[in-house]
Amino acid sequence: MAVVNHTVEDLKTHGEKTWVYTWANMLNGDVGQAIEMPSAADRSIQVSGTFGTGGTLQLQGSNNGTTYPQLNDLQGDPLQFTAAGLEQIIPIARLMRPVVSAGDGTTSLTVSILIRRS
Repeated sequence: MAVVNHTVEDLKTHGEKTWVYTWANMLNGDVGQAIEMPSAADRSIQVSGTFGTGGTLQLQGSNNGTTYPQLNDLQGDPLQFTAAGLEQIIPIARLMRPVVSAGDGTTSLTVSILIRRS
């Protein structure tokens, strides 16, 4: 298990405070470096890349930095991807991180989280 650092892009659009955090080339067992942005109510996650056999990406959140349960989407379903997709993130947690589970030697995912503070 490796911790994958993120990059951050500060978007300069319409005077809003908007950022995109990206974790690239996440492999089976990798955990993304957690981000802290609890004041942002508008958030979405996009996952792309090669999932391989059984590859799964989960988005986890934490308020204490120790326990990271899985976060949910707008419908209340777990934020878990087995194919490329884009979902809104509903629960507001102090910290968020992507985690790759299962998968095989071909699993390589890119995860982007857009955060907007109004």
